[in-house]
Amino acid sequence: MTTSLADVASSGATLRAFLHGLPGVDRVGADQRAAMLGTRSIKTTAKAQAIDLAISMVDLTTLEGADTPGKVRALCAKARHPGEGAPRVAAVCVYPDLVHVAAGALAGSGVKVASVATAFPSGRSSLEVKVSETKLAVAAGADEIDMVIDRGAFLAGDHLKVYEEIAAVKAACGDAHLKVILETGELATYDNVRRASWLAMLAGGDFIKTSTGKVSPAATLPVTLIMLEAVRDFRDATGRQVGVKPAGGIRTTKDAIKNLVLVNETAGDDWLSPDWFRLGASSLLNDLLMQRQKLATGRYAGPDYFTLD
Repeated sequence: MTTSLADVASSGATLRAFLHGLPGVDRVGADQRAAMLGTRSIKTTAKAQAIDLAISMVDLTTLEGADTPGKVRALCAKARHPGEGAPRVAAVCVYPDLVHVAAGALAGSGVKVASVATAFPSGRSSLEVKVSETKLAVAAGADEIDMVIDRGAFLAGDHLKVYEEIAAVKAACGDAHLKVILETGELATYDNVRRASWLAMLAGGDFIKTSTGKVSPAATLPVTLIMLEAVRDFRDATGRQVGVKPAGGIRTTKDAIKNLVLVNETAGDDWLSPDWFRLGASSLLNDLLMQRQKLATGRYAGPDYFTLD
């Protein structure tokens, strides 16, 4: 970290001054650029490669109150072997109490176990509870923790509280990677998305993530564009690379490919890897598999051919 950034969080005032000193986002320009990149078409061979890359980036997710161990095991089986010849997905994301189930089902597969934590999806709990939940998930076998920031504190201007909570959860992660969910649908402005992105990275986040999937709007292309610009600029400033995970509302192959184009044109191909870009989704994988089969055979199998996520 550069000398100037090392002291950014020395007080609430210096952190606020830094975040509010970031260049403002041109809302019209961001919307127009995202829309323009979203119209890019790719040829058949490149599309096949893009579909397989997108599959390898999926965090296959189930975050419902009705989740059962059986459902998680079935999802893990699909994560390991999505379809004939298809790559495995990046991770399976579950609630903390089901981490041990996913860890057992995915052992030796190369698929990561991700767990939400820190009073997901609201983030409204004490720091002690958030740290404890994180430690329990890691002890149960989580490779990755998806935490949510306290949006109330952020919007009230208490940026230091948010910073300190992220740093504490990062410390509790140990060797596990930390994805920081900004819940961009509640941040109100693109400027706040940029500030929250930098705040999460300064505090040690390994990934920044758009959304919980429980709030609308979720992973819009302009928001993902702004976050990709933030990780690119952060690496330029600090030398540290941080990943990006759009989540929520990404349901079709077309959506996935739009995101891949956005990554390539904004952050660059260094981020075109599951190590640095993920797609948080539940229903996306089936559509990717349908489109993959269409390219290979010339016909659709139909959604009933694939297991329900």
